[in-house]
Amino acid sequence: MNIHDAIVDFLQYCLFEKGLTDKTIESYKNDLGIYQDFLQQRGVSCVDKITSDDIKELLKSRGSLESGSTVAHNLTVVKNFHKYLIKENIVSSDPSLFIARPKLQKKLPKCLSVEEVDLLLDIPLVTAFDYRNKAMLELIYGAGLRVSELVSLTMNQIDLENGLIRIMGKGRKEREIPIGEYGIYYLQLYLEHRGELLKKQSQVGSLFLNNHGKQITRQGFFKMLKGLLTSKGLNPDISPHTLRHSFATHLLSHGADLRSIQEMLGHSDISTTKIYTQVSDEKVASDYKKYHPREHKGDKENEI
Repeated sequence: MNIHDAIVDFLQYCLFEKGLTDKTIESYKNDLGIYQDFLQQRGVSCVDKITSDDIKELLKSRGSLESGSTVAHNLTVVKNFHKYLIKENIVSSDPSLFIARPKLQKKLPKCLSVEEVDLLLDIPLVTAFDYRNKAMLELIYGAGLRVSELVSLTMNQIDLENGLIRIMGKGRKEREIPIGEYGIYYLQLYLEHRGELLKKQSQVGSLFLNNHGKQITRQGFFKMLKGLLTSKGLNPDISPHTLRHSFATHLLSHGADLRSIQEMLGHSDISTTKIYTQVSDEKVASDYKKYHPREHKGDKENEI
């Protein structure tokens, strides 16, 4: 089978059988397009002619242009493609099988302190947009949502009576997340003012609306967040994902079970969630050094 047709079949499989999101499919398509172009430059046009040397040379070529994490993602996509070819009996061997992923230094996620979160969420409620912004921030922090999950919320995903929101996350996996009292309270207040944002052409099913009465976009949320951060003297480079990280870290530091946090975040693998234990451990060590009376030996020696 030629490489182009095999890639088309694989992407169809990912979409309809694996249920991957459109965004993930687009990412796979981009990576495999680079792979196909590289192989063609090496005179390889059929999947059964691909060798491990071809893949190693691809990684070497990409490594001179991209970050380690991007190259690692490229290899993951290539490996998934070749696993599919084996699964469908299109080829008899996998040239990517013994190629190791590059080792990456794990970066700990940025996290806001509780005090910084309180400052960010302290929004004077005057206009309908203030009520909307307050409700959105309470939800993204209070439920640990991804920004894409937040902006795409619909009215029927919210169950205020039972204090739950139903989220369709990555891989189209549905999960239920409890909403705290603050989240419920400010959502109710927003819903009382939401009618002020409705227009004739409004997307009435969307929960959070922009000034055109349509579903707020990721870009719209980013702009709003950056404006708030700047006005409050907080780091303007803080991202919506920082609030998700803060949600997980604060839960963990207050004794929440790691499995529960995994469920709420929608992580398929608990190893992804475990990174928050490192964040929490660092905070413990930092606080010990800062506050424990037996940490600073010099202070005791200077006592009279």
